[in-house]
Amino acid sequence: MESRPEDKSAVALESPDGVIAFKSLVQAATDSAREWKPFLEGVEISRLYTVEGGMASAFLHFAAGAKLVRHCHEGYEHIFVLRGSQRDENGIHPAGSMLMHPPGTCHTVSSPEGCFVFAIWEKPVIFQNTATMK
Repeated sequence: MESRPEDKSAVALESPDGVIAFKSLVQAATDSAREWKPFLEGVEISRLYTVEGGMASAFLHFAAGAKLVRHCHEGYEHIFVLRGSQRDENGIHPAGSMLMHPPGTCHTVSSPEGCFVFAIWEKPVIFQNTATMK
């Protein structure tokens, strides 16, 4: 008999082998049951997975006016703006935008109105000023 995913919530399906299928990334990021932890001032993180020294993915919630200090990427970073907008050196990225930062790129990020994003990192991010990290 085929193993079917279990509907654990209105937000995601989880299969017996650990595969998670989000029905909606926006709903998953804004689900009231989601656990958030402080990351940087004005930014919270809800990690989905982290491989030591390697890949990671998470939802990030930026409060209105939040800023990330300049940081660099040793691997690819993929950012999906789910709600609100994000600003960096390349412009303003509204909900629905997908950004790919290749290895070797550096940037600052801010969100004047606040936003939710889904992020995937190939390798750990290097923050230039880690004094503000939590």
